[in-house]
Amino acid sequence: MITRVAKLLLLAGIALYYTLVVFNNITDFDSNYEFVRHVLSMDTTFPGNHGMWRAIPSPGFHLAFYLSIIVWEIANTILLWWGVAGLLRALRLPAGAFNGAKRVPMMALTLSLLMWLVAFLSVGAEWFLMWQSHTWDGRDAAFRMFAVVGLVLLIMMQPDAEGQP
Repeated sequence: MITRVAKLLLLAGIALYYTLVVFNNITDFDSNYEFVRHVLSMDTTFPGNHGMWRAIPSPGFHLAFYLSIIVWEIANTILLWWGVAGLLRALRLPAGAFNGAKRVPMMALTLSLLMWLVAFLSVGAEWFLMWQSHTWDGRDAAFRMFAVVGLVLLIMMQPDAEGQP
C-alpha cells in the first residue's frame, strides 16, 4: 500500500505544481509573457549571431505561442488531477486495477515531459537560442522540471503487485 500512496502523492505534488503554474500565468500574465516575448524575439542573444533570422518579432505570434503554452498547462493540470482521482479510487483495489488506473497519470506525465523537452529545451533553448541570453534563459528550470516529472513517471511505471508493502 505504501508504494501506491507514494505514487499517488508524487502525482498530486506535480498536479499541485501545475495548478500553481496555471494560476500564476493567468493572474500574472505579463511576467511570463515577457519571457516568451524576449525568447521569440531573440533580443538578448549574442550580438551578431547568425541565427537571428529565426527571431519572430510579432506580438501576435508571441501572444499565440504563450497562450498555447497555457492551454497545454491547463490540459496537463486537468489530466494530472484526473489521474490523482483515478489512483485514489483504485488505491485499495487489486493490483491489476491499480495498474490500469495509471494510464491517465502516465499520459499526463508524458505530456508534461514533452512540454519541457519540446517547447522549452528544443524550441526555446535551441531554435530561439535561449541559452545565449543571460536574462531570459529558462533551461535550468525546464531541465529541473523535466527531471522531476521524468523521475515520477519512472516510479509510476513500476508495476504494482499483490502483497506489496
